[in-house]
Order: sequence, then structure tokens, then C-alpha cells
Amino acid sequence: MVKYLHKTIGKNITMADLIKKQVEINYKAFQEKLPTILTAHRGKFALMRDGKIIEFFDTARDAYVAGQKIFQQDQLFSVQEVIETPVDLGFFSHAMSQR
Repeated sequence: MVKYLHKTIGKNITMADLIKKQVEINYKAFQEKLPTILTAHRGKFALMRDGKIIEFFDTARDAYVAGQKIFQQDQLFSVQEVIETPVDLGFFSHAMSQR
């Protein structure tokens, strides 16, 4: 497996490790932001990176495709549906349904 140097902790970690960490950071931040975004963005999909919402999209697929384009160098992002009870989809925070 390809390994990437993560300067923050000074050791080699896999891309899967980086994706997992990104998803965890984004999910936690999303839960905290949910009460303030629910009314205006219910049913939308939030493209997230580093705990920040980049943009809202009508479908998970649109959010995923935008994430691939915007973050093409490292693909470190996640997608979360704006619903009352957020679901931690883990790696599938990159869901690509047609919804």
C-alpha cells in the first residue's frame, strides 16, 4: 500500500488512515454545526474538509464529484447528509447515490 508522510506526527501513515481521520474530524464538526444549518439546508449534502463545510449540494453524487474535483490532489474530504440525526457513514461518507 502506498504510504504518505504525515509531517504533523512525524511518521508514515497510509492514505486509508488519512481518510479515516478526515471523516472523523468532519463528522464531529458536522454534529456541532447541525443545529444551525438544519433549517436552511435540510435534505442537502454537505461537502466537508478539515471540519469545515465547503458547500451544500442537492445530491450526494454532486457533492462527491465536486469533492473529487476540488481536492483532486489528495481526495481528503467527506460528504454528510443534512438530516436531524446525522449518520456516521465512515468511508461511505463519500456516498455516490443518485439522490
